[in-house]
Amino acid sequence: MKINKSYANILRTTLAIVFSGILLTSCSHDDEDNLSQLPPPTISEVEIGASNQGVIGRDFHFNAEVVAGSTIEMVKINIKPIENEMYTHDWSFEIFWDKFKGLKNSTVHEHFDIPEDAPEGKFELAITVTDENGTSLVEVYEVNLIDPANLPVDPYLYLWDFYSNGGASYMSINETLENPEGVAYSSGDVFQSSATIKDVKGDGKMYLIFIKKSANHLPKIVDDIDFSKVIVYDVFEHKNWEDVGSFSNRIFAWEAEEERVSPELTIGASVDNNKPGQNPINEEKSWQTTEYYFGVVYTNTTYDISVYHYFELDISME
Repeated sequence: MKINKSYANILRTTLAIVFSGILLTSCSHDDEDNLSQLPPPTISEVEIGASNQGVIGRDFHFNAEVVAGSTIEMVKINIKPIENEMYTHDWSFEIFWDKFKGLKNSTVHEHFDIPEDAPEGKFELAITVTDENGTSLVEVYEVNLIDPANLPVDPYLYLWDFYSNGGASYMSINETLENPEGVAYSSGDVFQSSATIKDVKGDGKMYLIFIKKSANHLPKIVDDIDFSKVIVYDVFEHKNWEDVGSFSNRIFAWEAEEERVSPELTIGASVDNNKPGQNPINEEKSWQTTEYYFGVVYTNTTYDISVYHYFELDISME
């Protein structure tokens, strides 16, 4: 049987197209199968704000342990309205971090401000982790945003004094949080400090701590304090306060039945003032001639609200 040349060409072209389609379909299915077999990232130990609450216009805490299938591409947070919830106006928010790119796993510990134009209410907070292998994971949580005016307590640092050797040097920070300059202490100086937090009730704890600037560690809540990096000058707490009041680590006799004097800590001491047990001042936090931070960190555990502040000082051990 003879076949017309033009017909043969058409047949060959048709067969080529069909064969190519089969190959493309097969490759497409293979790609889908390969993608479905790639391990996605995982998220654990998620912390959102203060017990899933954020204060509008203020610092917001986020923490999560992220493990990639291959390596991390990006971590992103979206806050958006929940269907059928009522809000005063339209609002949504997005923030992302690419500084974890290329890591297999990481502790994503970030702080950012909730924008001041956010309305009060319950919102959906979606965490998206994108893997460099092309997979991604989205986990959705609920977060409550609250106006500071509607907080049950609103603690703030009101007064902070620090001095040494019975008054040889004296500085203070008031509620404007204007840091003093040129603060310096030397080996053998006997250091004392008192801090006052206003507008608190319930339970709360305050730490006053020294931290080397080189430690790159400035905790904003009590639970974030790494005691391998800090020297505890003082720790004090209040419990079961029914009324809003001022809390200080220095209590005068006319204020309460039991007076509390600010403790002493000698610059160069071998142990700090941590309680219930003192910590050795050694290894990474050993005293050095270098720049330090001195900070106050207070967390109200009843309402999950924290206050912190730091200033710079020099310590000489020569």
